[in-house]
Amino acid sequence: MTLTAPPKKAAQTSQWPVPPDSVRYVVPEPIVRLLSSHPLTRELYPLAFGHYRKAAGHHMHREHHHDNLLIYCTDGRAFLNVAGTPHTVEAGDLVLLPAGASHRYTADPDNPWTIHWVHYTGPLAPEFHAYLGFDEQTRIRSVGRQPRLLVDFNGLLSVRQTGFRMRGLVHAANRLRQLLAAIPLSPEEVRPDRTLDLDTIHGYMREHLDERLALEQLADLAGLSPAHFATRYREQTGTAPIQHFLHLKVERACQMLDTTELSFAEISRRLGYDDAYYFSRLFKKIMGQSPRDYRHTARH
Repeated sequence: MTLTAPPKKAAQTSQWPVPPDSVRYVVPEPIVRLLSSHPLTRELYPLAFGHYRKAAGHHMHREHHHDNLLIYCTDGRAFLNVAGTPHTVEAGDLVLLPAGASHRYTADPDNPWTIHWVHYTGPLAPEFHAYLGFDEQTRIRSVGRQPRLLVDFNGLLSVRQTGFRMRGLVHAANRLRQLLAAIPLSPEEVRPDRTLDLDTIHGYMREHLDERLALEQLADLAGLSPAHFATRYREQTGTAPIQHFLHLKVERACQMLDTTELSFAEISRRLGYDDAYYFSRLFKKIMGQSPRDYRHTARH
């Protein structure tokens, strides 16, 4: 007896009338079936995506949600209820409504939200949701205004006016994977009063790669005690500040090994280490191979 896979369903998009300055793109069901079986897309693929600007009157109620919906709010506000729990969505919020989660949402009549959104499905979706830090208790992540996310959402829309060509939608499916993989690289959810100016801190690190910075110097830059600075830095980045500084040094060492004939002893000196043996051990711990092996590994 031959079992056939159930037909792939179209995305459950809202019926909100799209004005000229907004976009809704729905992948045709025959193309969805192709995406669900194509080796480059079957693990994760989009069903519909778009950009709604000042979406006055936008509302939706789904009791039986069979795909996943990611919404990035860049302006305005909306009121959301997921499985009986109310939420308010503000600018800078990223919302995940996974398959099976009953929900309803309504744009604030006085300040309607502006959103980028994508419906998607595939076996990898739950893995990405866990990777992103979403679960039954976490439906919203506040990530602020992230140009990287806007670029990736707009990358999905680049397939418009291609006549639903499969090549374009293979590209869109992989842009979706890129979007989901990049979100954890964005700043973590942190209260505004605990947010560090990471651009300034990381710029200072890059300008002083030839030195051995101490935690106290970085804390002074942020106007905090070393302990408070280290705690806030880890909250935002998931790593320790000196560890990040060391990784920047090793990245620079790799660049010099690749592009110069300098000895590793000289590279170490230029990165603030008189003891090349010590820096070599740090390099190997991070890279998984010695500087000598790194330089002589064939890379094309």
